Amino acid sequence: MELTDRKKKVLRAIVDLYIRTAEPVGSKAIAEMPEMNFSSATIRNEMADLTTMGYLEQPHTSAGRVPSAAGYRLYVDELMADYRLSMDETHSINAAIEEKMQQVDKLVERVARLVSQATDLPAISLASRAGNATVKRFDLILAGAGSFILVLMLSNEQVVNKLIKLPLQVGENELKLLSAVLNAAMTGIPADEFTPAMLERIMSSAGAAASLVPVIVDFTTEALRSAGATDMAVAGHARLLQQPEYHDIDKAQRMLTTLDESALSDLPAIMQGSNGTKVLVGPENLAEELRDTSVVVTKFDIGDGLQGMIGVVGPTRMDYAKVTARLSYFAESLSKMFAKPEQPQLPEGKEE
Repeated sequence: MELTDRKKKVLRAIVDLYIRTAEPVGSKAIAEMPEMNFSSATIRNEMADLTTMGYLEQPHTSAGRVPSAAGYRLYVDELMADYRLSMDETHSINAAIEEKMQQVDKLVERVARLVSQATDLPAISLASRAGNATVKRFDLILAGAGSFILVLMLSNEQVVNKLIKLPLQVGENELKLLSAVLNAAMTGIPADEFTPAMLERIMSSAGAAASLVPVIVDFTTEALRSAGATDMAVAGHARLLQQPEYHDIDKAQRMLTTLDESALSDLPAIMQGSNGTKVLVGPENLAEELRDTSVVVTKFDIGDGLQGMIGVVGPTRMDYAKVTARLSYFAESLSKMFAKPEQPQLPEGKEE
């Protein structure tokens, strides 16, 4: 069965109307829309075909239809109109950002709350280091009798250190040898490539300091994982209760108990290599807890190797055009806010 332009027009009208009303849509309501120039009988036939094709569902015995996950997918990919933010909306978002984002120390929590307020849906915000951190240089500094300081310079310009006790037989010369071995074998390598075979090779080359290698490798592994860790926050859980889909207390309770960071932990991986805004409709979500909802996410650049991501979770009936427009504007504004100011160009022939 062919998905004709008329079927697409009917589907788009049904999704638009269902977004506004949260009620199953009948052929009469579609026929009364100004842009529709088809009879009720024609629209009924098209709705029946769309149901057979899997784009619409009939929740009960009434004639009304609601979009399926496949219907929302087609709507997001091809049918929804661009949503243009009003001046009031852009001013409101800008004012909220300027007022509440003066400090970066609680960036993730603040952004989640702002996005939830702007979309009236539960929101997710996270910040993570781009790519896998590695060690650029190991320094082992003798710190007096019986101890030394391990200093790691990481690829993201972080510096971490740890005070470690020395075995009796290890002195400054042995530390220099171990430092050379570590810099030769472990720099530029992400933590997931630290293998037992590598550990054995380093220990065999470290001489009297071999017993220090497991301690150093454990600390380095933890430091690299912390450097690449993701800070995540979810805000606005209770906003789900305002949606008709969650007026059922049992359904709302199940959703609220599963809407947490663990259920959303796969989202950063989904956004890897993706540009712009991504929409996951119902069953497209990897987390089982989110199979009856839709998730819209987008990325923004924080700078200094940090990548931000914002998104919302809500019913499949959400207004995708409006939500994607607001998230995109948020992301663009936040990227501009965190962008480093360009260095002024010096006149030719002059030096600083």
